[in-house]
Amino acid sequence: MLTAIVLTLNEEKHLPDCLKSLHWADEVLVFDSFSTDSTCAIAERYNARVIQHKFENYAAQRNAALQAVTADWIFFVDADERISDASAAEIQAVISGDHAEVGWWLPRHNYIFHKLTLHAGWFPDYQLRLVKRAYASYDPNRHVHELIDLDGEAGYLTEPLVHINYEAVSEFIEKQHKYTKYDASILFQDGQRVKPQNYILQPLRQFWWRYKTLAGWRGGWHGLRLSVLMGYFQFVLYKELGRLEKESSSATNHPA
Repeated sequence: MLTAIVLTLNEEKHLPDCLKSLHWADEVLVFDSFSTDSTCAIAERYNARVIQHKFENYAAQRNAALQAVTADWIFFVDADERISDASAAEIQAVISGDHAEVGWWLPRHNYIFHKLTLHAGWFPDYQLRLVKRAYASYDPNRHVHELIDLDGEAGYLTEPLVHINYEAVSEFIEKQHKYTKYDASILFQDGQRVKPQNYILQPLRQFWWRYKTLAGWRGGWHGLRLSVLMGYFQFVLYKELGRLEKESSSATNHPA
């Protein structure tokens, strides 16, 4: 048996198409963080089971969802993702076959600003989403960009998930600001500190890596814009790291 789990918070816009694409799953669980829109009503309309659970962080939420189901196989899907018929067939084939793997990575097609993005680091964008429940848990220390601790081997599927990613530049910028704050806090906790050259060299390296090494140039203006944006947010990352360093130094030198 396979249960598809969708974590939600006010996902009325994306949820219907997501649930339509999961019609083949034995069970669909919408694990909701007390949405205030019609998310739960939509889930019930598509015969999904609904559980509401207070959100602490993504890792904790996914671990709680794992504890709420009994199926052998779990397939985590985001509300802004869609499963093609070909991907569904491939998933059903591997979970019914005699395989040693206890988890499977799926590639992902990211649609950014409504454009399929195959370069600059957004493909194949493998995601470990299909796991045997008894062999999987999420690292509690990774609150964002969560990681699965898998007790066994994982394989790779070929059919991609469809991800309706950032639809507007403003959404991209808003989310990248959140990600860079979190990433800077992790770097700071790991003992990394800013060097003056980081503010220039790291953004340039990020841009070159995205645009040249990862062939962002193949995407024309779209690839150039994404590479520039990701380079800029490397500057934001080190600016935030520098701010944390100054705050820590100030607190040390001027204790309350």
